Amino acid sequence: MKSEIKRFGRGFVYAWNGIRAAVQEERNFRFHLCAACYVVVFSVLAQLSAVEWALIALCIVAVLGMELMNSAVERAVDKPDTTHWWSAGAAKDMAAGAVLVVALGALVVGGCLLVPRLDRITQAFLDAPMIGGICLFALIPAYFFIFRYHSATQKGETTNGKTNS
Repeated sequence: MKSEIKRFGRGFVYAWNGIRAAVQEERNFRFHLCAACYVVVFSVLAQLSAVEWALIALCIVAVLGMELMNSAVERAVDKPDTTHWWSAGAAKDMAAGAVLVVALGALVVGGCLLVPRLDRITQAFLDAPMIGGICLFALIPAYFFIFRYHSATQKGETTNGKTNS
């Protein structure tokens, strides 16, 4: 019984390690995290209903989940043997396509929920210009997080802290 509980708990540790690896090593995952933060801010300003928040949350986790899956597929087929190189490339392209389809779907849902409330969002920025300033200023660290983030793996370590040989 204890070993089953330990194995169950280790599964969460492994899952967290995978998410951490994606944050450290996957630029597109970091982009989607930043985009999700802005979507949450705009959703707060738009004063969405509980059901609308649920749709936004589902879209965010779907995109992030697909990005994790895409990264996993890329890693799994990164170094195929010479007889399987074409199918490996096709698998990577299909996984990237799946992310694109889900992201476009999330964009449509977000547009349907937020565009009709642009007046609320604009009014919130006019009433509290500091919010707009913070959102604009946050683009700078977001840029560095997305494009200039240096992970431990770039320094010769794996995501679990062990050194690559």
